[in-house]
Order: sequence, then C-alpha cells, then structure tokens
Amino acid sequence: MLRAALLASLFAATLVARQGSGDGAIGADDPRFDRARAEIQQVMEAEAVPSVSVAVAKDGKVIWQQAFGFANLESGRSSGLPRYPATPHTPYSLASISKPITATGLMRLVEAGKVDLDRPANDYLPTARLNGYAGPANEATVRRVLSHTSGLPLHYQFFYENEPYREPSMDDTIMRYGILVNPPGKVYQYSNLGYGVLDRIISNVSGRPYADYMRAEVFEPLGMKDTSVHVPPDWRDRTALRYSSDRTAVPRWAPIPYYTFDHDGGSAVYSSAHDLVRFGMFHLGDKVPGQTQILSDAARAAMRRIETPSGGEQYGLGWFIGEEWTMRRIWHTGSMPGVTTILNLYPDNGLVTVVLLNVNNANARSRIAEALLAPFRPSMPLATVRAENAARGVTPPARTPFVPTSEQLGEWTGTLRTWDRRLPFTMRVEADGDIKIDIGSIWSLLNGVSWTGDRLVGRFQGRIPTPDADRHPHNIALDLRLRDGKLSGAVTAQTITQPMHFALSSYVELEKTPLAGRSPSRAPGAEDRVRRPW
Repeated sequence: MLRAALLASLFAATLVARQGSGDGAIGADDPRFDRARAEIQQVMEAEAVPSVSVAVAKDGKVIWQQAFGFANLESGRSSGLPRYPATPHTPYSLASISKPITATGLMRLVEAGKVDLDRPANDYLPTARLNGYAGPANEATVRRVLSHTSGLPLHYQFFYENEPYREPSMDDTIMRYGILVNPPGKVYQYSNLGYGVLDRIISNVSGRPYADYMRAEVFEPLGMKDTSVHVPPDWRDRTALRYSSDRTAVPRWAPIPYYTFDHDGGSAVYSSAHDLVRFGMFHLGDKVPGQTQILSDAARAAMRRIETPSGGEQYGLGWFIGEEWTMRRIWHTGSMPGVTTILNLYPDNGLVTVVLLNVNNANARSRIAEALLAPFRPSMPLATVRAENAARGVTPPARTPFVPTSEQLGEWTGTLRTWDRRLPFTMRVEADGDIKIDIGSIWSLLNGVSWTGDRLVGRFQGRIPTPDADRHPHNIALDLRLRDGKLSGAVTAQTITQPMHFALSSYVELEKTPLAGRSPSRAPGAEDRVRRPW
C-alpha cells in the first residue's frame, strides 16, 4: 500500500510538471504550439522520457520556450516525490551539438589570423601529431578536420565516474588514435576524434584551456549564461541528469553515472534550450539583444558551405546541410548515453528550433522536432514531400545479397596496426559470398556485408588486444576501401554491452592472393563463427 501511494504521488507530481514549468517559459499559451505540447506529453509517457526542453525562434525573436518533466529525479527519491523540474534555462548535455559550437570558437581564431583553415592541422599540434597511414598527414588540413574529411576514423570513449578508468590526455589520444585511415579529402567519415583535435588546437593557439577559451570567447559574448564545457561543481544541482529508461520498470528512469570523454570539442558542452536557440539565431545573422557579433557574416556563411565529396553526407564546418520539407536546413544532432538533442536552422524562413532530452531516444526527438516545425512548414501533402525526397536519393536502396566478383574473390593478407603492436590479418572472400577473417588464429564470419563499389563494410566477432580495448567486451567493425589493388581502412573495436564505452580504430592494409591451389593452415569452420574471445 505504501509503495502504491508513493507511486501515485510521483505520478501526480509528474503530471503537474509535464504541463511545463513557468520558470522562463515564453509563449506557453501560444495556440500554434498546442499540437506540439500535446505531442510532447504523449511522447514522454509512451517513450519514458523524464524531461524535454524546447525552444523556437522566428525572425529574430524567441516565440516559444518551455520545459516539461524533471531534469533531476534523484534528490526526492527518499520521499517518493521528485524535485528539480526542467526549465528552459536548465543546462542539458548536448553531445554532438558541441561540434558547431567548437567550430564557432575555432573560427574566431581564423578571423583573428591565428589559424589558417588550409594549413595542416599538425602545424598547430606541436607535440602529439596526426599520423598519415593512408595518406599524407600534411593534407589533413584544419578545414578537413572540421568537415570530417581529414581521413580520421570513427572514435569515441566514455569514462564513467563509478569506474576506475579516467580519460587520457588529448596528446595521448592523438598519439594512439590520430591516424589517417583514408586519404585526406576523399571520404566523409564522422569523427569525434577530429573535434578533440580541434579543441587541442584551440588550446595550443590561444594559450588557454579549451573550456576557458570557449567561455570567454563564445559563451559570454553570446549571452549564453547557462552554457559550459562539462558541468562546473556548483551547477550539479541544476543540470539535467542523464538517464536510461525502461517503460516496464519501477522507477522508469535510472541515472547514468556522470561521464567524460577524450574528445571534449565534439561532445562535452552543456547548454539550455534558451541559450541554444540564441546560438542558432546568431548563426542566422539575427541581431539578438545581449549578443556580440563574434563572427563576420562571411565566416558564418563559410561554415554553411558544403565541404564533403559529392554523393554522400553533406557537411560544412560544424554543420550538416540539406533540406527538410523542401526548406533549406542547417542542423546538428546529438546522441549518446542519456542524451538526445537537435538544433535546426532554416535560413530562408528565419526559423530556429531546439529539442533537448535527458535520455537516449531518437524516435522521441524526431516526433517532437516535427511537431515544432509543423506551424511553419509548407502546406503540401506529406506523400509529395516523401516522393521528392526519394527523387533526390534520400531513400536508401534495398540491400541485396553479396555476390563477390573475380576481383574480390580470394585471400587477402596483411597487417593490422594498433597503437601498441602489429598483428597478422587474413580475410578470405569465398565464392558463396561468405567472408571470413582471422586475427590471431581465430576465424570469424563477417556479418552485415556490404561491398559497394570500392567500399567494404561489415562486423565480426573478435578482439583487439590493446590495453584500453581489453577493458570491455567488444566486437569489430570493418570499413575498408579498395585502392590501387589494396584494401585498406579502419578496423574498429566497439563495445557490445551497456553502458556504451568506446569505438577505438586501428588501421589495416591488405593485398590479395588468389584462392586457387591454396590450402589455409586452418580452414575456418562453422564452429568458429560464434566463438568469442571472452
């Protein structure tokens, strides 16, 4: 009975909070957002979302900002009543929306003549430097690091305060994982590590720690009072905690221990919906009270120009670039444990929208973001929009079974280069489409195979035996390109248990020997397909 009473009290308090806090709310009764408010409350209940904070700006004015639910449920657990309702001024972990913010800080140094976008990133890294395995390191320019075209690999690392491991220095991370797995300028590869490199460049050039520089040169001039790199000690009680959720559990939310990264420039910024919508307004060129114009119009326009190779993801200097509902769109999302966020800019419409969640739920984010946009999007049938998107190639092609060509068929051998050792690496491409891989005498079947054009991707069970990768069970993602008769690229150890810990990439280069007349020393059998090293 007592437990039931506590749950009833919690549910009643949650309903009150989900009407939206009045602390800092603007446009809370604006009828244009009635649908969005209803959608938020439905999504929070259906998807077990502890809190949502949103903001919308139009033509240089914030017309709606409101928060729903609780940013911090923990302080009231003992009494059964939650505390710390979310407000539009509550700082949330932004995850990868940190990237356009870091890019803004770097562009200040560019405009000051202290950084040249087209000089090698290594020119600004006097100690640990990028290593050119797949291409010349001097072609990994600052511009290419900003646009994810430098050749750097997939990378992330999370370090939780309840575990004994702490993040290495940025120099150590660069020395271990600052490797070019693709020739610079040829391939778009989203890389948190690249933005970790950029925060190191900011520190080296400015002579100040990245967090101090960003506060003085970006946050304060733009009036972003609720924005910080990581969480200062005196902010802990007013910051949105990161939660995991389970709709079937009681309580439905479990706090995720605080964690840090070895790529602060890509992931470490906290900000409120109020601050973030003002940041978006600054990038649209709006004259916002309390803001200093820290970048020229030319610099902001340069950030919104596509820098990636044609035919793939469109990315500028810190921004994704594309269209939505036939509206030109500049945006960035964020996603990691306990975080889902989005910042949308629609330059031709004078529109900025923000959605911040303190749980990882991309479906909830999409539903809320669409509801925020609904009052402003073109009045055309959704079927028409989808048809136009498909015509532009937005709809991905259906996957077909892999059938190897004569060029692909055979045994590929070479070396896997991790940061602390080299390992023999063998890959067998068989006529039935199976691809089997051997690292250290244990053969595994490559799953999810896609070999389209010159690119081979897939995933297999295995182990990368470096000290950091050995901390947690992982499997291995393969992402290789065929160039000049060789396959080369990234072999990435990714954790397979929760909470998420890392994606750590090494470099492999392979050459082919035909299968005909060869007998491997140990032929892979079906029993090896499920063998795990743990």
